[in-house]
Amino acid sequence: MTQDKNQDKRRKYSAPVVDGIGKSASRAMLRAVGFTDEDFKKPQIGIASTWSNLTPCNMHINQLAEESAAGADEAGGKSLIFNTITISDGIANGTEGMKYSLVSREVIADSIETVAGCEGFDGLVAIGGCDKNMPGCMMGLARLNRPSVFVYGGTIMPGENHTDIISVFEAVGAHARGDLDLIEVKQIEETAIPGPGSCGGMYTANTMASAIEAMGMSLPGSSAQNAVSETKAEDCRGAGAAVLNLLEKDIKPSDIMTRKAFENAITVVIALGGSTNAVLHLLAMASTVGVDLELEDFVEIGKRVPVLADLRPSGHYMMSELVAIGGIQPLMKMLLDRGLLHGDCLTVTGQTLAENLADVDPYPEGQDIIHAFDNPIKADSHLRILFGNLAPTGAVAKITGKEGTHFTGRARVFHSEEEAQERILDGTVVAGDVLVIRYEGPKGGPGMREMLSPTSAIMGKGLGSDVALITDGRFSGGSHGFVVGHITPEAAEGGPIALVEDGDTITIDAVSNRIELDVSDQELERRRQAWQAPPPRFTRGTLAKYSRTVSSASKGAVTDLP
Repeated sequence: MTQDKNQDKRRKYSAPVVDGIGKSASRAMLRAVGFTDEDFKKPQIGIASTWSNLTPCNMHINQLAEESAAGADEAGGKSLIFNTITISDGIANGTEGMKYSLVSREVIADSIETVAGCEGFDGLVAIGGCDKNMPGCMMGLARLNRPSVFVYGGTIMPGENHTDIISVFEAVGAHARGDLDLIEVKQIEETAIPGPGSCGGMYTANTMASAIEAMGMSLPGSSAQNAVSETKAEDCRGAGAAVLNLLEKDIKPSDIMTRKAFENAITVVIALGGSTNAVLHLLAMASTVGVDLELEDFVEIGKRVPVLADLRPSGHYMMSELVAIGGIQPLMKMLLDRGLLHGDCLTVTGQTLAENLADVDPYPEGQDIIHAFDNPIKADSHLRILFGNLAPTGAVAKITGKEGTHFTGRARVFHSEEEAQERILDGTVVAGDVLVIRYEGPKGGPGMREMLSPTSAIMGKGLGSDVALITDGRFSGGSHGFVVGHITPEAAEGGPIALVEDGDTITIDAVSNRIELDVSDQELERRRQAWQAPPPRFTRGTLAKYSRTVSSASKGAVTDLP
């Protein structure tokens, strides 16, 4: 089997697997899955699907994978669909199972790298529809560094009475407060999730999809489409075809995922009022592709970028309503025209970001989802990177200003999310408390669980402005209130959060970006000398391996650092 030079260039990885008499056995295996003689001459395009029927976020992705496969085949490639795992944060939140959530990001990256590396795919499409599988897909693509496109599975439609998954979580708190009876909670439960798609606000899924599009790794518009729509199907077919164009031009993720591209992603996340998880995942993605990105970069970019989107959880609207007025492309055009985006960044279209945005129309007159620059939701970033004697290497807060910008209160310390949740619902937690939930970090949890159940309970109990919550764990994109996560060093490593005692005064200042424990250095040192590291919670299996290999949250909580 001889190929012309052009095909050889595009078949850098598949040719060694299927060409020549010595690979007859390989071809025999592939004939059984549908290959013909002509297919062996084509670039092989792996379609990484995160389909499963265990969550609405991903229940439709098998159809999207088939659309991407058809697009690749029509453009002259030979597609092969393979699956990776997904988990559901919405189902697992508040349980021990949530420890596996962030871990799944690494498993997904590992599995995409493993399958594509083994099978010799020349290019890839990765389709993700939930919080961790999107950055997991991106990390897998970055590790392989073969021509690739990411596709977002799309957003869910609103539930009855403009509800979504966060409405259900907060209904639990409202029931504890006495505002909703069990029948009313059940009515919300039954109608809030109407079908396929990712959670409907600017939570982590929609945040990461927007960040990836802003970075240039998705086709224009991919992040702001309804999950069940012809527009999404067209996006998938276009992605399959786009990989063939990238192969022809030899454009790889490392050519697109540059320092400037990450700055564009951060800018768009801030303008949209996106999730704190974006900090963790962008740090991880940057680490994987070899871009130097640090917490301080979020601080610097945040000084010049306002929050413009009135989107849930802190705002009113849902992603489907932003889709209806044009998605994020007009916002990106606004930011570009304002000089806040790097227009010269290369994208998966083969064109620059500025070229992609050249003909984008503005939002319709009268819409109030995306504010003008002279009327921002917040004049600077809602993502606050805090330092201080409680977080010497940094912490991440999402403070829109609606909660205020300063909180001083007395520590109420918990060693698990479950313990805190019980004390919120039974009325133990009162106004003026700073809830300290520790030993929930990447190593200590292990797995850095989201604190969506406690934050939702706080909001449902009507304590959103009166109680703060700090943790070495993290938050759901649906969390809001006066919350600070990703505190580093974490408690399991002897960080200062491990030394806090009930009644200590804690001050959080989102203007000076400080988080301080009002305890003398001498007293902290005394407590440090008395502190003993708890034994590992898991000694075998996935969580044990993760705990032994994971880096600090300030480094993205990756597991493959040198």
